[in-house]
Amino acid sequence: MSLFKFGKKPATYDKRDLLFANYRTTAALPPHPKQFGHERLIPAKGWEVLGNGPDDTVSPGFQGAGDCVFAGGDHETMLWTSESGNPAKFTGANAISDYSAVTGYKPSNPNSDNGTVTQNALTYRWKTGLIDAVGNRHKIGAFLALEPGNTDQLYEALYLFGVVGIGIQFPNSAMDQFNAGRTWSVVHGAQIAGGHYVPLVAKRTYLECVTWGRTQMMTLQFFKKYCDEAWAILSPEMLKDGKSLEGFDLDQLSNDLKALG
Repeated sequence: MSLFKFGKKPATYDKRDLLFANYRTTAALPPHPKQFGHERLIPAKGWEVLGNGPDDTVSPGFQGAGDCVFAGGDHETMLWTSESGNPAKFTGANAISDYSAVTGYKPSNPNSDNGTVTQNALTYRWKTGLIDAVGNRHKIGAFLALEPGNTDQLYEALYLFGVVGIGIQFPNSAMDQFNAGRTWSVVHGAQIAGGHYVPLVAKRTYLECVTWGRTQMMTLQFFKKYCDEAWAILSPEMLKDGKSLEGFDLDQLSNDLKALG
């Protein structure tokens, strides 16, 4: 049995969701290089489990909860704030706090650990913001739905916004691969163990995500087979002097996105 938890509920979409496909038609997006990402701004051991597995920062002996959607959101915010030169620190305790606020989870009641609808968490992040280790809230500016499995949208959004949050119908073979330090790849006959949320943070030889306290590679075939939702997330906290590290003016992009509503 794995020490790590899942916790993403089945994908849901709303007719009011902003669609990345629509945004792509309103502006010429910059081309992306073959490999890109800023994941190396975070030290290899700096990601933290954030309550999604055994984590004494929640409480001594805490064995983990299904807060992957919030752990992933904290990981995304860690990267964005590092890009801007103002890195924020997160712990399992604050991730569990947000998970509890949205879902009603109580660490004292295992039956309340029922996971999260990603869209609900994104709305919370937009309206309220994720709390960090010193009590500051970090809000996102907008979120847009990508077509699951659409690699053109995926690469464009990942390059533009620094992360793409994806939901995975997680196969049991992938946990074995994670524990062995291997790339996530499709294994014939694997069974789905649960729903999981991870932020994609780079395109290298493979796609690279963050989960359970470290970076993890996945093949494109794995992404296409198991991804059931994908979200481009705009954060003003990734800006330095009004622009991203690639030089994009995200204030203008944000205005364009608001116009779509």
